Amino acid sequence: QVQLVESGGGLVQPGGSLRLSCAASGSISRIYAMNWYRQAPGKVRELVAGIPSLGSPNYADSVKGRFTISRDTAKNTVILQMSSLKPEDTAVYYCNAHIRTIDYTSDTYWGQGTQVTVSS
Repeated sequence: QVQLVESGGGLVQPGGSLRLSCAASGSISRIYAMNWYRQAPGKVRELVAGIPSLGSPNYADSVKGRFTISRDTAKNTVILQMSSLKPEDTAVYYCNAHIRTIDYTSDTYWGQGTQVTVSS
């Protein structure tokens, strides 16, 4: 039993900022990596940013320099700080995590998604 819940989406003007949060809860032993994906209408779901348990964060070229991913390991939370938002950033943003449960079963989990709309 693992849940990922996103929050922080909304409507913002071009050039604005939003902070997305994803909290994992349940029978978690370890979270190996946490990621943010997004999917715009009519487009495939794409990786936006990821942060492993070890190593440096990684970003899609389209968001480098504008988005920052971070995590609070103690709180099982990952944050996506989005700045200088563009209309093409409009999408449903999904939290994703690879998690080992207390039963030592590893799997990939998804949040329900949060809508980000960038429009004037």
